[in-house]
Amino acid sequence: MPLQDLPPLREVIARHGLSASKALGQNFLLDEQLLDRIARVPGRLEGRRAYEVGPGPGGLTRALLRAGADVVAVERDRRCLPALAEVNEASGGRLRVIEGDALAVDEAAEAGVGAHIVANLPYNVGTPLLVRWLGGEAWPPFWASLTLMFQLEVAERIAARPGSAAYGRLAVLAQWRSEAKLAMKVHRSAFVPPPKVMSAVVHIVPKAAPEGVRPATLEALTAAAFGQRRKMLRQSLKSLHGALEALEHVGIDAQRRAETLSVDEFVAVAREMGRQSSPSGEE
Repeated sequence: MPLQDLPPLREVIARHGLSASKALGQNFLLDEQLLDRIARVPGRLEGRRAYEVGPGPGGLTRALLRAGADVVAVERDRRCLPALAEVNEASGGRLRVIEGDALAVDEAAEAGVGAHIVANLPYNVGTPLLVRWLGGEAWPPFWASLTLMFQLEVAERIAARPGSAAYGRLAVLAQWRSEAKLAMKVHRSAFVPPPKVMSAVVHIVPKAAPEGVRPATLEALTAAAFGQRRKMLRQSLKSLHGALEALEHVGIDAQRRAETLSVDEFVAVAREMGRQSSPSGEE
């Protein structure tokens, strides 16, 4: 049976007795036109590898396969495996399903360098996975792009600009060595069952990392700065070794608040903190 002849997702869900698990943060997306739009966000996928987390009954998986990708999907819910096996058969073997917890998978080894990560992420693992994919010393990362569904509030935080209410630690971590944009909003009615909030797709592409900045330093700096975002930096950063000295050295007023600093300013402070902590005074 070719992909185009697979039964509708609602029929698959009913036949396999699949109900979205609240414990697993599942909300199934069934609109095939919308799923095809999401699969087009990363650009041309034909002959490329896509890595998907939480495929459920395989709606987005089908769209990625229709776009020409070879798909590696991680699914924790074994109830969904028979439905995914049917998708694999219809694709001619272009789908490989890993049963397990996405937080425990070595994605680089399973998906390979240059994979496009595309996922309607389960709500309970979305942010931890994003922070992991954005972190680490090695850069560029193994992934070529991230196309991820989040609750709208989280998506807006990832793509936020300085001075906005949504701007915070997640925005800095997403934007200091990547380009992040909100690709599309998705109404709650598109899901089964409908979540209580709107959702949105974020698209992130890596760019060159600024020199002389360790991710761990930037992560510590943003955690401290935004951990007490209503306070001036002189208060929120006073317990972080070298932070206030770095602020002074790069010419940032310690009376400012974290949300007023640009991503470049956070990078400059983190670079100076690293320079001060190195034995020679140079990063």
